[in-house]
Amino acid sequence: MLVSSKGLLLAAQQEGYAVGAFNTNNLEITHAIFRAAVAQRAPVLLQLSSGAITYAGIQFLSQIVRTGASSADVPAALHLDHGPDFDTVMLCLRHGFTSIMRDASKLPFDENVAEIRKVVGAAHAVGVPVEAELGRLVGVEDHVVVSEREQAMTDPDEAAAFVEATGCDFLAVSIGNAHGFYKGEPNLDFDRLQAIRDRVDVPLVLHGASGIPDHQIRTAIELGICKINIDTEIRYAFAQSVRRTLAEQPEQIDPRKILGPAIDGMQAVVERKIELFGSKGRA
Repeated sequence: MLVSSKGLLLAAQQEGYAVGAFNTNNLEITHAIFRAAVAQRAPVLLQLSSGAITYAGIQFLSQIVRTGASSADVPAALHLDHGPDFDTVMLCLRHGFTSIMRDASKLPFDENVAEIRKVVGAAHAVGVPVEAELGRLVGVEDHVVVSEREQAMTDPDEAAAFVEATGCDFLAVSIGNAHGFYKGEPNLDFDRLQAIRDRVDVPLVLHGASGIPDHQIRTAIELGICKINIDTEIRYAFAQSVRRTLAEQPEQIDPRKILGPAIDGMQAVVERKIELFGSKGRA
């Protein structure tokens, strides 16, 4: 069933687990996410980035997610991930998204605040919660490109002022996390996360979680992370499965036989993340 993300994240915050937010770009990934959520009886967010919208078309891809949600007996939210501008936000609201992220983190603080306030005004008017980001991540996420040199972690005092000024519902924080696979083991700044949690009362979000060791994920959840984004590990499972199938069956041309095993591989990744996040059985 399609629901707002706000209730999902507030429940996670109250009960001490995290909800998985999984990016999708096509039918196969969407199937994998819903199958995993149903198998694990877990709430989920299905995220569409601006790149996914450009690739598949917002009407086509959002309808796939909405159709999947209508037949799944677990709560699911349709979420805009890293919305690059106000026009994209409005497009998604018109297509029935139940959760919005406007990423204005590359802007100066005051401009970020002004942009998020505008988005909050539009989204809250139709009952849709808003995720914002403060601090910048290393790596690449569609339109977002940040080098290690440019990285700036979230300041706890700024985070408190930002949430109060914008009225955002969730806050994505930068504590050493990065988009894509990590070079070496990531080292999350848990003291910083604790300081942010002490000052901010809205649910906190961890982006770039693909490849973060399980013990660090568990600690992050204990310190207040309520939504965790996963994309790269799903893509990797998809690509590895397709490569393996075509290597073993080079003359195979049936997309069902090529992509069917890939759905199974992606579903396994999502199920494992759901268990790790503690959201199994929370639907």
